[in-house]
Amino acid sequence: MRARPWLWILAAALAVAVLLAPFASSWPDGLEKVAEALGFASRAQAEPAVASPLPDYQMPGITHPGLSTALAGVLGTMLVFVVVYAAARLVTALTTRPHADSSR
Repeated sequence: MRARPWLWILAAALAVAVLLAPFASSWPDGLEKVAEALGFASRAQAEPAVASPLPDYQMPGITHPGLSTALAGVLGTMLVFVVVYAAARLVTALTTRPHADSSR
């Protein structure tokens, strides 16, 4: 039986999350770098408007930083996959259902 293309895409995304995410830079990202360079980083809100379920891409309760980042990457990848897969199934179902005869 031939595997579906989305299965290979999911496997590749999970491999990136597990193998490469722990090596991500701990330096500030581009937006933080610009804010620091232009001198307005100190005006950022101390508390975010919405709490992040995985702050700083770390899994709560996991003390090993590489493992924590890899698990957060896997969880995030799976969450995005489920949302996109469900949306694709919904769109497919809505676009392929029979339409009423509009010739009347």
